[in-house]
Amino acid sequence: MTTETTNTGRALLLLSLLTLTPALQGCGHALMMVRGTGATRPAASEFGPGPRSSAGGRYVATLEPARPFRPRQMQTVQVVVRDAEGASIDDAQIAIDGGMPQHGHGLPTRPRVTRALGDGRYEIEGVRFNMGGWWTFTLAITSARGTDTVTFNLAL
Repeated sequence: MTTETTNTGRALLLLSLLTLTPALQGCGHALMMVRGTGATRPAASEFGPGPRSSAGGRYVATLEPARPFRPRQMQTVQVVVRDAEGASIDDAQIAIDGGMPQHGHGLPTRPRVTRALGDGRYEIEGVRFNMGGWWTFTLAITSARGTDTVTFNLAL
């Protein structure tokens, strides 16, 4: 075997690996969507816009979408944040996360709070769900009372 043949073989092998790697990653995601991640869907009573208590009990939040959540549409959502006694939280910093637990992927956009409207009400823009199914929508809320998370289970 000549050096030229060996180098050509190595180049073809490298090209094949570079071509197949993204395809195999896509297959892994497709298999996860078909087989699932093993995440267990919560009871029906755990779904909806709230009011929902935070994990540590510091806050109670309620989502108020401008219209019902629908797949493949950019949406604006208001969230009302109160403390456990019902007083409005007007000094909150809110980070948004979420995804499809059974499919193993996150939100297709990066929603963010764009305005504090007063009386514990905040406007979140950039909310989009790219398909129907079970979604989680999680708010990490930080205020003078501390940091806590509220997770909403949504069925689209």
